[in-house]
Amino acid sequence: MTEASDPVASLLAVLDLRDAGARTTEDIFTGVSQAMPTGRVYGGQVLAQTIMAASRTLPPERSVHSMHGYFLRPGDPTDGITFSVDRIHDGRSFSTRRTQAFQAGVPIFSMIASFQDEDPGLEHFEPMPEGIPQPEDAPTLDVEALHPISRRIFSESPVDVRHVGSPLYASVEGPHVPRQAVWMKLRRPISDDPAVHRAALAYLSDLTIQESIMRAHGVAWNAPGLKVASLDHAMWWHRPGRVDDWLLYVQESPNARGGRGLATGRIYTREGVLVASVAQEVMVRVPRD
Repeated sequence: MTEASDPVASLLAVLDLRDAGARTTEDIFTGVSQAMPTGRVYGGQVLAQTIMAASRTLPPERSVHSMHGYFLRPGDPTDGITFSVDRIHDGRSFSTRRTQAFQAGVPIFSMIASFQDEDPGLEHFEPMPEGIPQPEDAPTLDVEALHPISRRIFSESPVDVRHVGSPLYASVEGPHVPRQAVWMKLRRPISDDPAVHRAALAYLSDLTIQESIMRAHGVAWNAPGLKVASLDHAMWWHRPGRVDDWLLYVQESPNARGGRGLATGRIYTREGVLVASVAQEVMVRVPRD
């Protein structure tokens, strides 16, 4: 199966960065982008690539546990991306890396991330909400009924996404509330490499989290003149999780004002174990009547 017919292979290819060598103060990697009919690099892709670049400067047993990043400019999917990693600190248990993604000599994304060796300690987590239907009971998307551009986006996506309840692609059904839940996973199994699973989880974390803001106001993705863009992204990896198994993404928005909305999310395994937490501020602009 070729990458053109296997979207998961395409994702794995963009995560397989090329080592361009170390400069005086930085490690340099280069990568490519997935083809996007929207003409912009998907934010989750560059987020996952920066995680992979930073991870490449550390031993495999020291894994990412948190990141904070800013989307600075839209990326061009037809152009390569250069990743510059600054080794800020290496301690006995923790390491810190600053990574910037560049196109045409200017940064499009900037991130700082922390890595830690596995360490025992206190443990608890917020349980998964009760009464969530299983992914097999969630509705699948009728891709053929979508607009041609949307049809291409979803047919070429490496991720199977199933909303608990109705999706927001064409309309907002049900109550207008600032919360939702979504099942998600890659469309086929991948290797056991933990670093790839953590980076791919970052890729998935940028999917649908904006919708908790939109659902609260009854705004569907096809609303005329709608403009949505991720401004920043924070993520905390709590426990190992596989992106080729079903994961439940529980999302809510505590606030929206001034053309910006805050969205938060918790990602659980199918068995109810909390894998990661996410926060993102989003620009959401809806034309006034």
